[in-house]
Amino acid sequence: MTQHISIGFQASPPLALRVTDDELRRLSEALGGDGWHLVEAEDGSVRLNLAHVLWVRTERDDHRVGFGLAS
Repeated sequence: MTQHISIGFQASPPLALRVTDDELRRLSEALGGDGWHLVEAEDGSVRLNLAHVLWVRTERDDHRVGFGLAS
């Protein structure tokens, strides 16, 4: 399953990616470390300097049709 994530940096706009659950787990384990980390996304790969990553947001892939949820 893929996850939509956004990665926030110190001095640039967030980067939005779609990654697998395993790739998200590897990124989460690497956070807080030093050096570079390779993220394999659906549309290519990205090398991140971990020292500049401030946050990672994950979004659920729940697709809903309509104007609201039933009560």
